[in-house]
Amino acid sequence: MLQLVLPLLLSAALAVDTPVRYAEDRAPAIVNPLFATSMSEARLHELVFEGLFSDDHDLRSAPQLAESLELAEDKLTATVRLRQGVRWHDGESFDADDVIFSVRAMSDAATASTEAGRTAWISEVTALDPHTVQLTFVAPEHSPQDKLHFKILPEHRLGELPIKRTHPFRNRPVGTGPWMVQAFNEDSSISLSRFADHWRPASLSELSMREVSDKNYQSKLLLYKSLDLLVRVLPRDLAPLQNDRNIELYPYQTNSWWYVGFNLSDVRLKDARVREALALLVDIPELLRPIGTGELVTGPFVVSSPYYDHGVPKRETDPDRAGALLREAGYSFDGKRWLDASGSPLRVRLASQADLETSQDVVVNLQSQLQNQGIVVEPEFLRRAEWKQRVWRERDFDLILSQWSFDRNEDVYEQFHSSGGRNFVGYASAEVDQLLDEARNTTDPQVKKQQLRRVHSVIAADIPMMFLWTLDNYAAVSSKVGSVEIHPFYFFTWATDWTLR
Repeated sequence: MLQLVLPLLLSAALAVDTPVRYAEDRAPAIVNPLFATSMSEARLHELVFEGLFSDDHDLRSAPQLAESLELAEDKLTATVRLRQGVRWHDGESFDADDVIFSVRAMSDAATASTEAGRTAWISEVTALDPHTVQLTFVAPEHSPQDKLHFKILPEHRLGELPIKRTHPFRNRPVGTGPWMVQAFNEDSSISLSRFADHWRPASLSELSMREVSDKNYQSKLLLYKSLDLLVRVLPRDLAPLQNDRNIELYPYQTNSWWYVGFNLSDVRLKDARVREALALLVDIPELLRPIGTGELVTGPFVVSSPYYDHGVPKRETDPDRAGALLREAGYSFDGKRWLDASGSPLRVRLASQADLETSQDVVVNLQSQLQNQGIVVEPEFLRRAEWKQRVWRERDFDLILSQWSFDRNEDVYEQFHSSGGRNFVGYASAEVDQLLDEARNTTDPQVKKQQLRRVHSVIAADIPMMFLWTLDNYAAVSSKVGSVEIHPFYFFTWATDWTLR
């Protein structure tokens, strides 16, 4: 009898001590919310850091590091009481100075934070006492708590401004979140342990992020119990995972959309007729078919967004109209290829991120479609560092395939305002600039809705990019993990409620 019981007891003990292991296509380059550029980083930040407010299960803003917020009658200031007794992972106390530092660090031009837009609406932040801050806004704010989700950082660990990406904090992060980073391992995995002094301790004691670049291999690791969670399952893997009684699938929607962007500094693509012609040659449903299911979009918002203009029609393929536009733009067709005035083929370089899942399938499909219509396409798959250098800094591309991911605020200012930090296609529209400025400053949600719907329609007409789709997503989780609810934007926001069965 003892021989039967001992293995069961050992198995139970191992189950308790084994970390919940999840996979990312690529491990985060750095762990510092000031410089977030990928969803793998954003997911890890949800485990390690916290904001003043966060989403509850109904996606309403609820206090996190804040305790309460009182908005002045003129809506130009707010007093935020901070949660007391909160500690950083190193044991230091969280206080008002950390909030002030975080706002200033994100806003600091020399720091050049990718999150600068999250604090641009705050003109001043001051401490009324160690547990109270007063925020002064650039313009009246109707619901400032909805914008106070950015992560708070420890002043005592980061020091004086400006902060550089190379700061040691990048691989020795300290947060107030429910888990703390224990180790960056040689196999590119990251080990996390439960923060016992958290104000609301998590149930799961250990987590492990593993880098697994091959999505097909990820599903096999889950099936063979070498992983416990997949953030996104490829459509072709849904059936085998669904048929495994030890795995549960969880559908979730993201606030992200795919696009093909045009480099508007290129003399050929500056011509709206050429951009429209290329868009009319692409069969978007056929691009989507091999990689999964989703909803086609016609502008820079998801279909369920209040800012989505449903009056903008989807663009259908129309080779005849495309040909007429190219001829108007000075091109001729020799029976095989479109040629410019010098007789050279119309040739475009199509860049995509090498670590963007399923991008290779989309690029190959897009290349085939355009080349069948006489456009020469040269694909380039860029690693993360090269992508930032070539696309973000040098604007060295013709077309790019990528996706944007947003939070609940769906702020597209940085992508489409002429001064936006992420507007690397070079789009500029005086009307869109004015609408985006007004949408940021208005306190009336109905006015904001009208302004952003107009942004949608103007951008769709200008064609700075081909808007593609928002994908249907499924996470796959081992049945040993219970009480799972997935946040649609950041995934792990509610992971403190997850349990081991």
